[in-house]
Amino acid sequence: MTTADQLAIVNRLLHAPEEAYTLAQAGLVVDWVKSKRLLVLVRCVKDQALFILTSQAYPVTNQQDLAIDTAIPIDGGFKFDLDSGHNSGPDAVYITVTSHRQKFLFEMLPGYHTQNLVSELYRLTENISKQQGDSVSSLPWLGKYKAPTPDSSLTGQDMTENVDGLADVVPRMDIATGAAQPIVGRDRESVVIYQMSTKEDQFTDVQSFTFFVGTWNVNGQSPDGTLEDWLATDEEAPDLYAIGFQELDLSKEAFVFLESVKEEEWIKAVQVSLHKKANYVLVKHIRLVGMMLLVYTKVEHQDFVHNVSVDTVGTGIMGKLGNKGGVGIRLRFHATDLCFVNSHLAAHTEEFERRNQDYNDICSRMTFTQYERSCSESLPMFGSKRIKDQDCVFWLGDLNYRLNDLDCTEVKDLLAEDNLASLQENDQFQQQRHQRKVFVGYEEGAITFRPTYKYDPGTNNWDTSEKSRPPAWTDRILWKGENIQQTVYRSHEKLMVSDHKPVSSVFNAGVKVIDRVKRQRIKEDIMKKLDMLENDFLPQVMVDNTDVIYDNVRFIEPCTKSLAIANTGQVPVTFEFIKKPGEPSYARPWLSAEPSSGFIMPGEKADVVMEIYVDKKTAHSLNSGQDKLYDILVLHLMGGKDIFITVSGTYTKSCFGCSIEALVHLTVPITELSPGQIVSLENGEREKLPVDKTDSAKEPYPVPKELWFLCDVMTSLGLSHENLFLQPGLRSEILLIRDWLDTGLPIDRPNVSIHSAAEALLIFLESLREPIVPYSMYSRCLECSGNYLQCKQVASQLPTHHKHVFDYLTAFLREVILHSAQNGIDPKILATLFCSLFLRDPPGTNLGSGLRAKTNQQLLERRKAAFIYHFIVNEPDD
Repeated sequence: MTTADQLAIVNRLLHAPEEAYTLAQAGLVVDWVKSKRLLVLVRCVKDQALFILTSQAYPVTNQQDLAIDTAIPIDGGFKFDLDSGHNSGPDAVYITVTSHRQKFLFEMLPGYHTQNLVSELYRLTENISKQQGDSVSSLPWLGKYKAPTPDSSLTGQDMTENVDGLADVVPRMDIATGAAQPIVGRDRESVVIYQMSTKEDQFTDVQSFTFFVGTWNVNGQSPDGTLEDWLATDEEAPDLYAIGFQELDLSKEAFVFLESVKEEEWIKAVQVSLHKKANYVLVKHIRLVGMMLLVYTKVEHQDFVHNVSVDTVGTGIMGKLGNKGGVGIRLRFHATDLCFVNSHLAAHTEEFERRNQDYNDICSRMTFTQYERSCSESLPMFGSKRIKDQDCVFWLGDLNYRLNDLDCTEVKDLLAEDNLASLQENDQFQQQRHQRKVFVGYEEGAITFRPTYKYDPGTNNWDTSEKSRPPAWTDRILWKGENIQQTVYRSHEKLMVSDHKPVSSVFNAGVKVIDRVKRQRIKEDIMKKLDMLENDFLPQVMVDNTDVIYDNVRFIEPCTKSLAIANTGQVPVTFEFIKKPGEPSYARPWLSAEPSSGFIMPGEKADVVMEIYVDKKTAHSLNSGQDKLYDILVLHLMGGKDIFITVSGTYTKSCFGCSIEALVHLTVPITELSPGQIVSLENGEREKLPVDKTDSAKEPYPVPKELWFLCDVMTSLGLSHENLFLQPGLRSEILLIRDWLDTGLPIDRPNVSIHSAAEALLIFLESLREPIVPYSMYSRCLECSGNYLQCKQVASQLPTHHKHVFDYLTAFLREVILHSAQNGIDPKILATLFCSLFLRDPPGTNLGSGLRAKTNQQLLERRKAAFIYHFIVNEPDD
C-alpha cells in the first residue's frame, strides 16, 4: 500500500476542500501504555491542522479501519519540538506536540515518512510564528472533527496532570490485540529511568538563571590587562559563564604538542575578571590546540552540576593540524542538560563549503561518553550522547563566515554609513542558514554591533595590512532549546589586543529544578506499579537478517547496512553486542554497530546501522590476506538468549595499505591483479605472478609509482599554495585520487585541489603496511635523534627500497620548504606532521595513562620530529 493510496483513504473521511497531504505512523505515549496512531497533516485553503487517527491495521488499507481521535489546529498556540529526553529506543525520534494546555508525546522511527512529517511541521510552525506570533486562530472547520479545546482533551495529557494516573491499570485487552504495549520489563533500572523521564515535568519547576556566553579569537596574543570590560560589564552577576577562545596559542608547540603557556595565562586572566558580586568555581575546561572552553558557575550552584563530560573534534588535515575544529562541554544543571560548543571553522571567504563541512563534522563526531560528578537524584547517563541529545545548546566561536560579493572598500563605505542591514544581506552565515546547510534549529539574536574582524591589533581601525581583509562578523553566538531568552548580544571594542573583538551574549535560561518531595513520591509509585507487572512478561525479539553481506567494500569509504531488531514480546528489551571470549571488542576493527546497545519498546524495532570502514589501520591486513571481511557478532538480550549475526563482505584491494616492497615491483594498477595475486605479491611470492604484471625481468621501481604520482600532482599544481599541508582536502577528491591510483583511470590526472592531493599523500604513507623506517629500526632512530651524523648513519642502513623512499620523500619535503615564503609552511611543523609517518609507533606500544604518560608521549614526538627535521633542512651531502 503506497503513501498515495493511504492518503486517498484518509481523504474519504474528510469534507472538501479539506485535504490530507502528509502522514506517518507513531506511538502515542501515555503513562504505562504506548498506542499506535496515524499522524496526518490536513490543509483547508490556508489553514493547517494535525489529525490523530487510530487504525485497525498499519499501513492503512480500508476506510472502515480508520477513526479520527482528534484534530489539533496549527495556530499561534501550537508548538512542536523534537524531544531527545525520552530516549527509550536506539535512534528513536520523539516529538512533542503542545496545543494550548494539552501535550502529546509521540515516538516515531526514523525514515522517509517521519522526516517528511517533521520537516513539514517545522516549516508550518516557522511560518505561523512569522505571520501571527502567539495569536490563536479560529479554525471553525475543525468543529466537525471534534477538535480539542483548551479545556478538554481526548488523547493528550493535560500539563497540570498529577501522579494519580499511575494507579491506572494496564489495558491488557489492547495489549493482547496489539493496539497498545505495556511499558514494563525485567531490567528494573532501565524501566524506572524511562518512567521517571516521562514524568519529569511533574516533579520539576522551571526557574530562571542567567548565563553569560562569550567568545574571542585572541590571535595568539597574551592578555594585556583585565578582561572586565568583556566579562563583567552587566549590573548583575551571571549564574554561569561559558567562555571560549580561539587561536589561543599560534606557536609551533601548541600545534604539535599538548602544552601551551598561553592556556594558564588566559585562565588566570579570566578568573580575576569574573563578576565581583559573586564567587565562582571552575566546572570544567577543555582545550584543543588553540581552542579553549571554560565553564564557571557560582559557588552556591556547584552541588547542582552533574554528569559533566567533554569532547574535542579536530577538523584540520587528518585531524592533526590546522587549528580548526571544536571543543564541547556538556553538563546537567539541576534537571536540564546543557551543552556548550566552541568552534573555529575553516578560514578564507571562498571556503564556506568547507566551513559547512567542519560544522557537520563537529555535529557528527562530537560524542560525550565519560561522565564526571554523578548524582543519585539526577537521572544517570548511559552510553554516548551527542550535541543533538541535549536540552539546551549554546554554540559560540569564530565561525569564519565572511561577506559575499563585496570588496573591502564597499564594506568600509557601508560601515561608515552605519548601514549594517545592507552588509547582513551579504552575510555568508545567514545565507547558508537560510539554505538549511548549517545550524538548522538554532537561533541567533539581531546583530547591532560592527563586524568583529579584522582590525589592526591594538586599535579599533580596520585592517590596513597588505592583505586588507574585508570586515566580517566571523564571531557568533547561537542557541537552541526551550525557555531561553537572549537579553544582550554585543561586541566589546575596548579590548584591542587581537585582530578580532570579543563577543558576548547574556541569556535568561529556564532550567528545570527538582522538587525532591514530589520526585520521591512519584518514584515510589513507579516502583509499586513495576512490582505488580514485571513478572507477567518475558522478552522476545526477532532480527530481520542474521547473515549480513556487503559487496565491494573500498578503502576509506564506509559501507552501511541496516539491521532491524523487532521487539515481538510484551516487555521492553535491553540489547547489547558483547565481546566473544578472548576478543578485545565485540567486533573486528573494521566493523561497528551503532548503537551497540539499546532499549526497545514492545511492538517497536531498533534499526542498528552496521558499518564496515577499512582505514589505514586495517587495510594492510586485508591486502596481505592476514584478515578477511568476516565476523560473527553476539547480540545479547538482557534476561534472554544470545543471537549470532554473521557479517561478511568483499574488499576491493587498494594500493593504500600495501607494503613498499610489493608496490615497487608492481608495474600495473593494483586492480589488474586478482585478490590471490595481491596476497602473493605481499608475501614476496612474485614468481607466482604473470610477468606482465610485475615485469620481474627488470629492476623494480626506485619508489612506488603511486608515491611518484602523488608528488608529481602536487608539484604540477604548485608547491607555493598557501596553507599547504595545513588545510584539509575534500573527501570526494581524495576518493577520486584513490581510484586513479588503483585503476589508472582517468589517464590524465584527476581534477583535484593541491590540498586534497596533500592529504591523500599523508593517508597513503600512513597506511603503508610497514612504515618507511621499519619497526626494527624505530628505537635506534629515536636514540640518535639529537645528532645529525648519527641519524644519517642509521638512515643509510635502511632496507634498499625503504631507503629510496626515505631519500625521495625528504627531497620532496625540502622542495616544499623552498616555497615556504609563499605556502607558509614551517619546517618544524612539517617535521612534526611527517615524523609519525616515517616513524610509526610499533604495534603494542603502550605508554600508559596519566601525567607521566602524557610527558613521555610529548618526549617521544619531539624525538621523532627532531630525527626527520635533520633531513628536511639539510642536503644529504651536508
